[in-house]
Amino acid sequence: MMTFRSFLHPIFSLVLLWLVAATALGVDSIPGIGPVGEVTQLQTDMKFTEGPASDGKSNLYFADIPANRVYRVDVAHQLSVALEPSNHANGLMFDKAGRMITCEMDGALVAHNLNSDDRIVLTGEYGGKRYNAPNDLVVDRRGGIYFTDPRFRSPDPWPQGKEAFYYRRPDGVVTRLGDNPKAPNGIILSTDEKTLYVIPSLQKEMMAYPVEEPGIIGEGKGVLHA
Repeated sequence: MMTFRSFLHPIFSLVLLWLVAATALGVDSIPGIGPVGEVTQLQTDMKFTEGPASDGKSNLYFADIPANRVYRVDVAHQLSVALEPSNHANGLMFDKAGRMITCEMDGALVAHNLNSDDRIVLTGEYGGKRYNAPNDLVVDRRGGIYFTDPRFRSPDPWPQGKEAFYYRRPDGVVTRLGDNPKAPNGIILSTDEKTLYVIPSLQKEMMAYPVEEPGIIGEGKGVLHA
């Protein structure tokens, strides 16, 4: 994934395709997205990249899962290792405190203070058992975290016995929100945070769940056919 998110999330893949197509056609902007810039390939020697996230300070971070690293790309396109080992980090996102929240596929949701090398396990188990392999996440305005836990890179048998997605409240309480999508992978909130989208890898539809309040969702429905 030379553009950092195309393997992770169909929504981001579509945005990427729009950008590439718009660049090729000479389009100046895309409605709802904004101006189109030149698409530039930055690196080609990665193994399997995932989870791009900006720290809001002109740095882009992304994970290379097999390499067990998180990389940083600065505004000058200089690449450096930000975290190693990463415990096979996948999805990344920065919270309001500037911490990098990572889905470690080795079984935990973790917060990193990159200035001090502090590593805080936000949640490492549910129901007394480790997670399968946390995959992707999104942080809401209150600091709660929605995250997926499919079976990719999971021990066999799966520690949780099922694939699911969860919500971690700011006070640390974790709730399992659903276990019916097949292989829940990508997860994102709408801009108004009224809809939670879950992208399962093994079914044709993306799922949309109404957010009744943070961490509480209504019945989901399929909204996008592959």
